[in-house]
Amino acid sequence: MYTEHKLIYADARELGHLKDNSIDLVVTSPPYPMIKMWDNLFTSLNPDIGKSLSKDDYFSSFELMHKELDKVWTELYRVMKNGSFVCINIGDATRTIKDRFQLYANHSRIQTKFFEIGFDVLPVILWRKQTNAPNKFMGSGMLPAGAYVTLEHEYILIFRKGNKRFFTSPDEKLNRMESALFWEERNMWYSDIWEDLKGTKQNTNDKELRQRSAAYPFLLPYRLINMYSVFGDTILDPFLGTGTSTFAAMACGRNSIGYEIDSSFSKSIHNKISGEILGLNNYNLQRINNHIAFVESFGKEENRLKYINEYFGFPVITKQETKMKLVFMEFIEEIQANVYRTKYIDDKHIQNTGIKSLSIDYFQKVNTTQLKIAF
Repeated sequence: MYTEHKLIYADARELGHLKDNSIDLVVTSPPYPMIKMWDNLFTSLNPDIGKSLSKDDYFSSFELMHKELDKVWTELYRVMKNGSFVCINIGDATRTIKDRFQLYANHSRIQTKFFEIGFDVLPVILWRKQTNAPNKFMGSGMLPAGAYVTLEHEYILIFRKGNKRFFTSPDEKLNRMESALFWEERNMWYSDIWEDLKGTKQNTNDKELRQRSAAYPFLLPYRLINMYSVFGDTILDPFLGTGTSTFAAMACGRNSIGYEIDSSFSKSIHNKISGEILGLNNYNLQRINNHIAFVESFGKEENRLKYINEYFGFPVITKQETKMKLVFMEFIEEIQANVYRTKYIDDKHIQNTGIKSLSIDYFQKVNTTQLKIAF
């Protein structure tokens, strides 16, 4: 099994490299309007934004920034297949204008636009990014009528183009079964509040890139890709940044395309792919370990383990999990400039040797790259 991953350093307001109805899932996190670190980027897209900001006309600035994002959302509707999903990580912004503190609701502005374009607006996930810092409160602290609620969450907005996706042929149905989730993962991941994901620090040594990047944690796109696509699907991230969505697609056995307007990220992404990316196998290994620990506890308490997974040979809770597979990368190669191909370990090897062979020691033997423990 192989997947292909293309990095396109271009403006996502025009997805000219992509054909109509060619994308199965979008997972992305755009620049957040009205967050100061993105002011210069938005101004470079439309100089009127800079003029509006200089006049403290932040309401106009907010709308002008979103109009630039609107161009990307409109292009998404063209390139996406019927029944495909869009998942957008976005946070609201707060800003003080002439001593008046104000919220700028980025999430609702994006939802409104997607509704106008023709997408179905689906229930959202609240990603709660907790902080216990003693100075996290804004305003007058203990005194009434002067403090503000602290924003400790971001949104994962979810949209669908058209009707529900159908899997009709025998091969499509089998692929869907093989792409299944564990029962306990389904119960956690499809909750509307995620509290177990922490923000991420940038691994790049380039200080300027760190200042211009706001990558989400790997597990965020990793979960969404597993939830809303199947093996072999094509994932698009129109705001690729440091490449987190690409790496997640590799680990999940999906193809990917990433757009990034800033080509200076290219070297950083390439270094990750050629050096450390194979350590992402550990995320799938951890899923197996978590499941085995779960069924051991669940079996003792409920005695309901009626099914066996045909691929790995361990117990599962439901019949829908019996054909479930996970993929493990064998190597990644650059087949042309900014295009990478991932080869996965053969299914027969895993079935013949069992899950005990899927260890860090094994991956170190079949790859020249030293793997890092992800957990």
